[in-house]
Amino acid sequence: MINALESSSTRPYLIRALYEWCTDNGFTPYVAVQVDDTVQVPREYVKNGEIVLNISFDATSSLKLGNDFIEFKARFAGTAREISVPVGRVIAIYARENGQGMAFPAPVPAPTPAEAGAAATPRMSLRDASKGVEADVGKVVHLVSGEAGADDAAAPPASSDPEDPPRPPGASGGGRPSLKRIK
Repeated sequence: MINALESSSTRPYLIRALYEWCTDNGFTPYVAVQVDDTVQVPREYVKNGEIVLNISFDATSSLKLGNDFIEFKARFAGTAREISVPVGRVIAIYARENGQGMAFPAPVPAPTPAEAGAAATPRMSLRDASKGVEADVGKVVHLVSGEAGADDAAAPPASSDPEDPPRPPGASGGGRPSLKRIK
């Protein structure tokens, strides 16, 4: 019998399911990625340690949504690039047109050798001070767009001008998206 700690992550399965939902409904699937050295993306499009990528059929070729990596080829400013994103670095997947999708807890940085030798710390939790909502870091959260209409979440494709990269839903001035805990 496999317990919850030994089972595989649900993140790649949820990403594939939401990708399929977006494409079945004619929406453009976007993924928000927290970038580190393990993420292979054009660095000139990274802002504040994050990048938003259009992973639609029209924007990619050779797309593979695997359990460990999302890999594809895409054009950025006319230049073909190989993209490789560890699934654990994906912090959200959503439809560009309406902002519906799912956000995931941000990846926890790997401990330094000094930290690895320290005693284990209790499980961290996230707190949204404005709402007083608490969620375990290991839980999946659902992205709920405030009053997101089609214009609110419309971000340009990943191959747009680096001075104006795509933004996740609500980032265009419509307020912050809120997260809803799923049990």
